Amino acid sequence: MGLDDKLKNTAEEKIGEAKEAAGKATDNEDLEAEGKGDQAKGAIKQAGEKVKDVFK
Repeated sequence: MGLDDKLKNTAEEKIGEAKEAAGKATDNEDLEAEGKGDQAKGAIKQAGEKVKDVFK
């Protein structure tokens, strides 16, 4: 299940990047902030997966 989680986390980060870019392009601060939040959540989850890998 680790690979699936890593892919989902990476997808969440990429979706966040797209939302942030769309928010900047349309001058929508809420969408931009949502994108940054999605990126942060994905990055935190990725860090957790890396910690799990260390203890395998």
